[in-house]
Amino acid sequence: MKLKLVRFSDNDESTIGLLFVDNVFQCFTLEDQHQDQKVMHETRIPGGEYEITLRTWGGFHERYSKTFADIHQGTLWIRNIPGFKYVLIHCGNHDGHTSGCVLLGDTCQQNVSNRGYIGESMKAYRRVYPPIAAALKSGEKVTIEIIDIAG
Repeated sequence: MKLKLVRFSDNDESTIGLLFVDNVFQCFTLEDQHQDQKVMHETRIPGGEYEITLRTWGGFHERYSKTFADIHQGTLWIRNIPGFKYVLIHCGNHDGHTSGCVLLGDTCQQNVSNRGYIGESMKAYRRVYPPIAAALKSGEKVTIEIIDIAG
């Protein structure tokens, strides 16, 4: 399974993107902003291609095991990013909800004149997560390609 995140808008606080799974649009994304020098909890990951696995420990795993008890099998973990650890794909609405992670949402507010915002995050997560987790549980390799067309 191949995920593709196309970043199309960014400002000094956030980055908005589009997430595709096997070339089918799924939802909007929100991440921290680009910075030449990484600032902990304030910098998006570099563009590139990375493997995704399930992380079955940690705070998000514990919370999501309760919040999404009917679907949760582990947190979606983007692996082997130079200079970053524990970058996850999860719920959230604005850059205060991410520390370099990728947030999912069904609605999007532009981040040209405002702080970027995505809405209906839990709804998007409930739809996007299950097929990715199922692919991982079946042994399929899952990757994410991150493409910057903004900034």
